[in-house]
Amino acid sequence: MKYLIVAVLIALASLVAAKPADEKYTSKYDNIDIDEILKSDRLFNNYYKCLIDQGTCTPDGRELKTTLPDALQTECSKCNEKQKANSEKVIRYIIENKPEEWKALQEKYDPEHVYYNKYKEEAEKRGIKI
Repeated sequence: MKYLIVAVLIALASLVAAKPADEKYTSKYDNIDIDEILKSDRLFNNYYKCLIDQGTCTPDGRELKTTLPDALQTECSKCNEKQKANSEKVIRYIIENKPEEWKALQEKYDPEHVYYNKYKEEAEKRGIKI
């Protein structure tokens, strides 16, 4: 299932950790309260700054940063359903509420618009206005 920049905040959404290519991402962080992170500017900004190399990273933030490129390349094929749902929730939130942060994430993780073009149609089907 395709997502627009599916993993741009996959770690924020589920803080997944990378595993070998034939395995799924860990479900260790699946029960994190995503809404709590999105409601808290402090928590959100800590993960955001980690992702764009403007702040220190917690261990889970470092794992997020490592996982993100793989999730983008593989269309989140190693994600479970909860991770996919959380990713979509976070993406919607950032696009709708944090446009400058969304732009910075796109510049860092998709400077040539490869993933934007790849996931644009699917995002529109899901009602995500990019």
